[in-house]
Amino acid sequence: SKRLVEISNSFLEAENAAYRIVNDEIVEITDEHEIAAVESAIDKSTKASRQHLSRALELLSDRQQPDYRNSIKESISAVESACQAISGNPKGTLGDCLKLLKTKAQIHPAMEGAFLKLYGYTNDGGGIRHALDDGAQQPSFADAKFMLVACSSFTNFLWTKAAENGIKLSAR
Repeated sequence: SKRLVEISNSFLEAENAAYRIVNDEIVEITDEHEIAAVESAIDKSTKASRQHLSRALELLSDRQQPDYRNSIKESISAVESACQAISGNPKGTLGDCLKLLKTKAQIHPAMEGAFLKLYGYTNDGGGIRHALDDGAQQPSFADAKFMLVACSSFTNFLWTKAAENGIKLSAR
């Protein structure tokens, strides 16, 4: 029974199926809220952020050759593009964007720290945004899916904060 579940989940994962077997139950691994966050971010983003998120989704859902590492890279690049538009700085970083937002809006320090750590994860030596090293772990479907949903939600948050505080975007 346990081996059958492992084999079944292996096939479901290889086919990028939206289901897995967990505790003898077939469960959906993508829910409507995650889908809504990604769709909203793609619909409401600047052209650059929209392209990054669309590409991340495409790389994640490729049934023949999913590319989780580059999906993660595209997801975080969408956040960076949003930050550039919000900060008005074409070379702006997440830190630049958060500094600008903090001058106009309240952002809890723990939330700011969490955003910076998420961004830092992609700049680590594991090869997400930089060259691979010999000890680099391969990202999984779960890693790439989390980053796509989190970065979509993060860009939605940034657009909303900018709009709430009258920040004019440099590109839309």
